Formats: sequence, structure tokens, C-alpha cells
Amino acid sequence: MSRENVWENAEPGVKRKIFAPGQTIMMMEVHFEEGAEGYLHSHVHEQLSYCLEGQLEFTVNGEKIVISEGETIFIPSSAEHGCRALRKSRLLDTFTPLRQDLLEI
Repeated sequence: MSRENVWENAEPGVKRKIFAPGQTIMMMEVHFEEGAEGYLHSHVHEQLSYCLEGQLEFTVNGEKIVISEGETIFIPSSAEHGCRALRKSRLLDTFTPLRQDLLEI
């Protein structure tokens, strides 16, 4: 069953929609309520996150980085990372290679 183009809950106050992927790259949009958190985790995929709206504080391998609307952050392969929405926020996340864990149920 496909999870593409369907809004689903991730963590409390966080929802995401996964877009149809390419051969080796994929995107998803993530919405955060103010104060909501994307829990610390890691994956082998490289990630670029673009802030569409709001402001988020990321933790990447223990380093705190704040991004606001119009800014991006790169998360290297296997880096431990998570974020907290300082305001209501929207992100566009891009991953390579494909995250099969997100594409399949």
C-alpha cells in the first residue's frame, strides 16, 4: 500500500505528506504546531530541509541550528538529528537515496 500524497501523523503536533518519488530522490512536506518536536533519530540518507514557513531549532550531532522561512539545513548521512518548532512551521524535506521506510507500510 502506498503512503504517497496522504497526510499522516508523525509525532504529536507533527504531520507529513510524502510525495511520489523519483528514482533516487524523494520529498515530503512536514507541518509542525508551535512547540512540536521531530524526535532525535538517524538514517543513512542525506537530507536537505527547506523552511517554507516559521522557525525551527534543529539539533544535528549535538549542535543547535535555527532556520527560518526561506532557509535550508543539510543533514549528512547517519547524523543524529531532530528539531523543535519555535513557531508554527512547515518544512520541505528531501532525501537521497529513497527512504523505503517512509514509502511502504
